[in-house]
Amino acid sequence: MKIINKMLAEGFGTFVLVLGGCGTALFGHVGFLGVAIAFGLTVIAMAYCIGHVSGAHLNPAVSFGVFVNGRMSFKDMLCYWAAQVVGAIIAGAVLYGIYKSAELGNTGVFAANGYGQDFQEAAGPGYQNIGWIGAFAVEAVLTFVFLMVILGATDERSNTKAAGLAIGLTLTLIHLVSIPLTNTSVNPARSISQALFSDKVGNWSACSQVWLFIIAPLVGAAVAGVFYKLVAPKEK
Repeated sequence: MKIINKMLAEGFGTFVLVLGGCGTALFGHVGFLGVAIAFGLTVIAMAYCIGHVSGAHLNPAVSFGVFVNGRMSFKDMLCYWAAQVVGAIIAGAVLYGIYKSAELGNTGVFAANGYGQDFQEAAGPGYQNIGWIGAFAVEAVLTFVFLMVILGATDERSNTKAAGLAIGLTLTLIHLVSIPLTNTSVNPARSISQALFSDKVGNWSACSQVWLFIIAPLVGAAVAGVFYKLVAPKEK
């Protein structure tokens, strides 16, 4: 499959992920459980829609973990990153347009990620006050878990037909754990897209905190890429 086909698939898939997951958070009125399920469902749908084209990474951290694990080239990873970020930003723009057309006022948090007391106050009831160290640990550890499942479920020695379901359910679980803490990133593209269209609320700004939701998932993914080699080494 040519890299352009893979980039188009990744851009589309990431667009659907952000549109479905963040769109549910913005308009669904379904609570944390509903948002978690929405993110999981989008991953499952895209896994079976474009998985055969690009692997349905939909996430720069996933591509980085796959690269560290030795399953893709550095060049391809950069192409995936570009497609994922563009797809996510387009989805954010679409959501922004819908939000404004519905005359809902300022976008506020806009399903962006954050941490600390200022974020807790901006996001509203149900969110916890977690500092940047705790938020970094949460995002890194949960991304590590996510990548371990992805690497295992897509291993040629595994039952890859069930990979999409396993990965989607894992993402749902991750959201159930961390939505009240950071609004759940584990995906730099998703975080960038929402930060760009969110408003400053009080003393909180998504753009000033988005660095954490880029670096922490990449760290967790890198550790998983190395650790999976130790857990399931290839037979020589």
